[in-house]
This record gives sequence, structure tokens and C-alpha cells, in this order.
Amino acid sequence: MSSLADAPRTPVVPLSGYALAAGGAMLFASKGIVIKLAYAEGVDPETLLALRMLFSLPFYLVIGALALLRVRGRGEPLPGGRIVLFSALVGALGYWFASYTDFLGLQYISASYARLILFTYPVFVVLFGALLFKLPVRGKALWAFAVAYSGLALIFVQNFSHLGHDAVLGTGLVALTAMSFALYQVLASRLLKQIGSALFTCIAMIAASAAALGQFAVTHPLEKLIVTPHVFWLSIMLAIGATVLPTFLMNAALSRISAQANAMISTLSPVATMALAVLILGEEMTALDLFGALLVTASIGWFTLSDRRGR
Repeated sequence: MSSLADAPRTPVVPLSGYALAAGGAMLFASKGIVIKLAYAEGVDPETLLALRMLFSLPFYLVIGALALLRVRGRGEPLPGGRIVLFSALVGALGYWFASYTDFLGLQYISASYARLILFTYPVFVVLFGALLFKLPVRGKALWAFAVAYSGLALIFVQNFSHLGHDAVLGTGLVALTAMSFALYQVLASRLLKQIGSALFTCIAMIAASAAALGQFAVTHPLEKLIVTPHVFWLSIMLAIGATVLPTFLMNAALSRISAQANAMISTLSPVATMALAVLILGEEMTALDLFGALLVTASIGWFTLSDRRGR
């Protein structure tokens, strides 16, 4: 008679990873809306990005210090200079350069359209993973991508006719954001396993904050950081609700589920952005937009279930 130990074990279902990824996607969805509201107040991209990083930086400094204390308390060695430097460079890529091109692009195109372009990044996650680390490209991921991007394409076609001559510039800038963020995700998923989610996130965001504030100092007088109360509170919302919380949620998700699964779940974000854009910015949504959103949601659900079973 076989023992219980010999019985096949049910794989652990990383529900927490999927929940963290979805929460991060929803919070990131609000970013374009807040940026558009700030632009309506006359603030420029460099100032808004500097304010975002300035208000979020104290959180990362405190949480990073606590993470270091925990590492020392467990008697573990501190991360070496090489991995800290690489984490800083990856963080600057994902949260300064990618953010800056996104902020620039939002000057020219709508929040909904920008979010759709940005979420072509899962394709680049798969491509960069295959090119850099020889990660397999699974068939179910390709099918899920095809359905999701069919839905996104419907929404894109519906909204493209409403864009002006700046559409090409805005599209190019946000497409560059998508590629940069995809490369960040692939590189970050490796670093997270070496130094942990909290510590990596803090190193990455402190480096991105330094880059954004340095850029502002070079291009603007410091008094430009003195803004109206409305812009001040929008910057607080951008820093905490659309930066601090979702970055920790997303990186915690990356430490639990695959980069492909995280990328697919995150495509919920453009759907949420569309809803917020209609409610807050007054952007128009048609039946075709809703059908495209349904395709995206259905493909995400299928991929999530199949990814869990395959673990």
C-alpha cells in the first residue's frame, strides 16, 4: 500500500501573484488620467515627473532602509555593489526613461489610446525573454496575445480617426515606452529573485527618482517646483496611488508568477483606463470599444487559468 507521501501533490496555485498583478494594473491605469488632469493645469512633463518622484522618494528611502535592516537581522550578506548598480540601471530604464517617454507622449494623444499602445509591451516581454535568456515562447501565450491584441486593435481603430497630426509623434513615444518597460520587466524578474522584491523596488525607484530630479535640475529653475494646490494634490495622487503602491504590487507579483503571466494580467489596465477616461475626462466609448474590452478580458482570464494549471 503506497504511503500518502507517494501520492501526487497538487501544484501550489499562486493566487496571490495574480491578485497582486491585477491590483498593480488597476492602479497604474489611473496614471494617464491624473497626468491629463495635470496638463490641463499648464504643468509640463519634466516638472510633473520630478514632482511625482519627489513625493514618492521618501517612501522608497524608508522601506529600503527597513528592508536592509531585515537582511542584516537575518544574518544574510548585503547585496554586492555590482547587483546594486545593475538594479539601479534597470530601475532608471523602467521608471525614469519609460515614464518620461510616456509623459511626453500623453501631450499628443488621448489617455485611452496611449494606454493601448503601452500595453503592446507583453509582446516585447516574450521577445526579449527569448532573445536574451532563451526563454520558451509557449503556444498558449501566443493565442492569448492574438485574442487580446485583436480586442485592442478594435479599440485602436475606433479611436484613431479622432487623433490629429501629432498622433505619429505620440504613438512613437509611447511605443518606445512599451519597449523600455518590457525590457525592464525581463531584467527585473531575474534581479527580484536575487535580492527580494522590496529591496529591488527601492533601489530601482531611488535611481529613477535621482534621474528624474537630475533631469529637472538641468532643464528647469528650481522655483518651477512651486505649483498650484490643485497640481500639488494631483502630484501626490500620481506619486502614491499610481507609483508607490503599484510598483510594489507589480514587483511582488513578478516574484510569484512568470513575466508572461504578469504581462497578460496587466492588460486589464487599458480597459480600466478607458472607463476612467470616460468618467473623468469625458472621452467617448462606443459599442466597438466595449467589444474590444471584452476580448481583452476573456483572453486574460483564459491565460491565467491555463498558466496556473501548467505550473
